[in-house]
Amino acid sequence: MELKSLWRIQHFDAGQVRPQELAFPGLDDRFWITAKVPGDVHSALIERNIIENPYFGHNDAKCRWIEQKEWWYRTSFDYAIPEGGDERHELVFEGLDTFATVYLNGLEIGSTDNALMAHSFDVTKVIRHGWNSIAVKFDPLYLHNKNKEQFQWSSYTKERPWLRKAAMNFGWDWGPRMVTVGIWGKVRVERYRSAKLDSVYGRTLTVGSDEAAVRVELDVVSYRKGLAKQCIVRLLDREGQIAAEARRSVDGKNAAVDLSVASPKLWWTHDLGEPYLYELQVELLADGKQVDSYAKPFGIRTIELQLKDADGNHAFAFILNGVKLFAKGSNWIPADNFIGAITDERYKDLIDLSVEANMNMLRIWAGGIYETDVFYDECDRRGVLVWQDFAFANALFPDFNKNFMDNVRKEVEYNVKRLRNHASLALWCGNNEIDWLYDMKSSEGSITTPFYGEAIYHELIPGVLDELDVSRPYWPSSPFGGNDANDPDIGDRHNWQVWHGSVYPRKFGDKPILDYSIQGVTFKNYKKDFTLFSSEFGMHASANRYTLEKNIPDGQFYWGSVEMAYRNKDTNHQKGILLMEGFTGIPNNIEEYMNFSMLTQAEGLKYGIEHYRRNKKRTSGSLVWQHNDSWPGTSWSLIDYELLPKASYYYAKKFYHPLLLTIDHEPGQPLQVWVVNDRTESYEGEVSLSVCDFAGNELYRRTFSAPVPAGGAIQLGSLPEADVLNGRAPEEVFVKLTAQGFAAPDNSYYLRDPKDLRMPAASLKAEADESAQTVTITAEGSHARLVKIDLPQGNIRFSDNFFDLQPGESAVVHIRDPRGIPVSLDGLKVSAMNI
Repeated sequence: MELKSLWRIQHFDAGQVRPQELAFPGLDDRFWITAKVPGDVHSALIERNIIENPYFGHNDAKCRWIEQKEWWYRTSFDYAIPEGGDERHELVFEGLDTFATVYLNGLEIGSTDNALMAHSFDVTKVIRHGWNSIAVKFDPLYLHNKNKEQFQWSSYTKERPWLRKAAMNFGWDWGPRMVTVGIWGKVRVERYRSAKLDSVYGRTLTVGSDEAAVRVELDVVSYRKGLAKQCIVRLLDREGQIAAEARRSVDGKNAAVDLSVASPKLWWTHDLGEPYLYELQVELLADGKQVDSYAKPFGIRTIELQLKDADGNHAFAFILNGVKLFAKGSNWIPADNFIGAITDERYKDLIDLSVEANMNMLRIWAGGIYETDVFYDECDRRGVLVWQDFAFANALFPDFNKNFMDNVRKEVEYNVKRLRNHASLALWCGNNEIDWLYDMKSSEGSITTPFYGEAIYHELIPGVLDELDVSRPYWPSSPFGGNDANDPDIGDRHNWQVWHGSVYPRKFGDKPILDYSIQGVTFKNYKKDFTLFSSEFGMHASANRYTLEKNIPDGQFYWGSVEMAYRNKDTNHQKGILLMEGFTGIPNNIEEYMNFSMLTQAEGLKYGIEHYRRNKKRTSGSLVWQHNDSWPGTSWSLIDYELLPKASYYYAKKFYHPLLLTIDHEPGQPLQVWVVNDRTESYEGEVSLSVCDFAGNELYRRTFSAPVPAGGAIQLGSLPEADVLNGRAPEEVFVKLTAQGFAAPDNSYYLRDPKDLRMPAASLKAEADESAQTVTITAEGSHARLVKIDLPQGNIRFSDNFFDLQPGESAVVHIRDPRGIPVSLDGLKVSAMNI
């Protein structure tokens, strides 16, 4: 029974009122503030217009008082208890943020100290038939960490290592400090008779074309002795037919059931096949009567992490159902700073966008949360693998403290049990960047203490996984491996040479060096990176116009304003200037900033990811930092806070397409033409390379025979730069690749950087058709660079955007709202960078 009754909240100074007074069932709380659950205090105050939107301007600074107060939640509900019922009743909170004391009918039933897991309370002796009241007190955080040791390293704030809540609440280099409080998960009452299924663990043991072996392990809690317990385990196919079934006795607390599934339909990522889902059903019987049940989707698949290839060389590759995968994706941060207020629709929209951009993996970054059920359900359904970090990011943690470690163990055990049945879950990872940064900070002398927290990632977590989930690999940290945890030759790697200017190579004990120069931060450094797996890399780009204008005060939407700078939480704003200076030139106004930063990000990611994919024999994955935003800021994201994709997102549709046409070229060097195939089918066709000037005149054409092997990356040919120019300057041409015989998208290139191109001014003709929900755009006279469509609304989808048009070429762009409602085309603007 989910409690969907009206909740009310109120704040007090810490200790201002006796808890028994505020928990009293008969308290008159009609003058308190109404609030949604799941939710949080900030969201409730915003909805009731008590505080101004913290994302607008500098309003977040006006909200800091919230984290200093004691907050109370109250509600009431009716509950029916059958006469003579011998039942157990539990009150369950899926998310309490963070230090909460819970009262039922005025009685204190327990307290919590971890926002990253659910909490259950046995209320059998407290709950009553009829009317009941709940009160929850949330302490301000400072009461619980003001007397704790502070460590030499905890990024962005020294207060968070003792606090088990989302690290990004305290601010990060892409978001503001917004310390939330409240009931962020669903609340329900569970009722059991005699016994219950405490957990169900289903895993694929083996897979063959004729048969798959699935094992289902059950943990059972009994409330009475002497029960004769049985379980019935079924696997149903999509049509509801039984694919496998077994009945077993349950001896004691545990049972294991093996199912044999004939002609199994496997779960694949969406780019390799169908993410087929069965339904796993379990019935628990006690003395012949059903007392509990379980039913969830279940995918039959195997997942491995290959650390050595067939030749014995180091590798870092995911093997799905025996097929080596090139992981294409991005890093996921919480979809809003107000985690409890994130809607299911927002989750679905962001995962839909990942699939539309041909991504097959998302990494849940350690500084957020273990995501809500809808996230993993959608990844299961859509065929997207999940790399799951445990929630430890960029800090030392007190592994010497027994209470803290007991708390962490409960958190880890709870989340492993909750998530381990998801077919999409591919990897557990111990932390984000801690092993790597501990060595660097120790080497420079800013840390002189032992590696506090090491026991969590290298002992506690792997020990729990040995007990609770042996069906998928574990990796201690990201990055990790080699002589320097960020070694390109072993394990995964975070490439922050680009953007942050980190100087490589480096070994353990070397003092880290940063190079803040055009050459130090340029994305051209990606070609020096022959990593086994690039799990973090990227660069900033502006948010879209609508997102910025909506959240910046009047008169401040201009390049160089204080409010624009406030959108950027990175430590050194000069990095973005250097990156643009070396590629597009420095912007002179807000329009140039939006265009230049977006183009730099898009072309930079294309440059790096195409390099990684051409080298797929060695490199097996690229996860861009980052997928989304938690507030309307300037960041590394592909999709801004209003769910409007940036230019890089539309580029990703091509550079992450399973079939990629690509050119490896540097100024003055030959054009090496490649084709990359991530699918399990081979193809046969042709690839044409054409070179035109900006007036549309074709200067050169060459067609290559293209046998495209399954899972392969092959070079089709090499053309001297001078040959393709046909006497023209490299600053005056446009190169295009097209495929015949297989469905690879076209790809285009310029032989020099944008700042050096001699591109005439373009003219565009745009015709909007509101009934058809399209806009047709034609380039007139000259080549159009970075054609951009703007509409003053959020969360709308364009079939394409930020593209180039040759003279006379037209593009029909379809516009839609993911809710299926018509999109108003009022305020439509079409532009290009060279108009």
